[in-house]
Amino acid sequence: MIVENNSETEEIFKYYEELEKNEKIKVIKYANKGFNYSAIINFGVKNSSGDYIVQLNNDTELITKNWLELMLGFCQRKDVGGVGVKLYYPDETIQHAGIIVGIGGIAGNRFKSIPKSGHAYFAKESMIENLSSVTAACIMNPKSVYEEVGYMNENLAVAFNDVDFCLKIREKGYLIIYNPFVEFIHYESKSRGQEDTPAKIKRFQGEIQTFEKRWQNFLDEGDPYYNINLSLDTEVYHMKNCKVNYDKDEEVKEKTRKSRK
Repeated sequence: MIVENNSETEEIFKYYEELEKNEKIKVIKYANKGFNYSAIINFGVKNSSGDYIVQLNNDTELITKNWLELMLGFCQRKDVGGVGVKLYYPDETIQHAGIIVGIGGIAGNRFKSIPKSGHAYFAKESMIENLSSVTAACIMNPKSVYEEVGYMNENLAVAFNDVDFCLKIREKGYLIIYNPFVEFIHYESKSRGQEDTPAKIKRFQGEIQTFEKRWQNFLDEGDPYYNINLSLDTEVYHMKNCKVNYDKDEEVKEKTRKSRK
């Protein structure tokens, strides 16, 4: 199902005509002019007939061919409310490997900008894990979960709606799973643009306040899937009040290499 929202080029509508020749593909039009991600998703879910819903942004490119099976394998468990995936920037660094609530004040993606070929803290970017939240750029949920938590919060039009959604799912006792064996490239905000106008900045600040009002207790207590000794100022799992000296680290590695010779 494609939810059409404010497209303008003739090219995309011709593409829709081609797609709709396939009986498995359905294009529905979201009529409201303003962009509200939560409202668009809710509209799509309410018009769907499947038992499982995958939110998938239009600025993603598939890497893993059997992605649906790998997500569904977890999502069909009775104790699971959502499954997220691993996303890369076009330069092959990590864009998303799960979300930690509290990083940067509200929430932040783990291990952002770590090279695809490398490993971060305890190689967690490559491990299947329970987390408090994952991004909705690609997430699978049972349709029943939407109904149970009251769908996505339409007061969060762009920012933090996925985090809010995941926390509502966790509040009901379900698990949120990060599955790094499903991979996409994410051309983040390519179709919408950046948050760089006065109106967008004002909306973003309002969404921060909305999130804080709803989840202040959670923010105060701290994300249960994040060590309290780690800093909330960075996405890469540094210790609090610990300055990392990479030059010194390389010096130690060099001495180790020499000693092994």
